[in-house]
Amino acid sequence: QVQLVESGGGLVQAGGSLRLSCAASGSIDRLNAMGWYRQAPGKQQELVAVITADDSTHYLDSVKGRFTISRDNAKSTVYLQMNSLKPEDTAVYACFADRQQDRSYWGQGTQVTVSS
Repeated sequence: QVQLVESGGGLVQAGGSLRLSCAASGSIDRLNAMGWYRQAPGKQQELVAVITADDSTHYLDSVKGRFTISRDNAKSTVYLQMNSLKPEDTAVYACFADRQQDRSYWGQGTQVTVSS
C-alpha cells in the first residue's frame, strides 16, 4: 500500500502562485509516474501534469508555461508549482502515483481556489 498526503492548496488571487506537495509513504519502491489531476464542479477530471520515473514531464495544454511539476525521489514527494493562476484553475487537485506491478494510488485531494 502507498499513502499519498497532499498539502499546499488554498485561496489565491488571480495572477498569484501556489505550490502543491504530495508526499508518498508506505510501499514506495517501484513508484513510476506521479502527477496531478484536477476536477472543477460540473466539469470532467483533467490530467494536469505527470512526471515519470526518468523525469519526463507532460502538461495539460492550458497550464503549459505556468505550472511546473517536479519530484524529489529521496523524499518520495512530487510538487506542482503553479504560477500566474487563473480563476479557471479553481478545482480540487488530487495527486496520484503509479506503482509497477501494482496499481495507481490517490491522495484525498486539496482545494485550489483562484479569485478574480
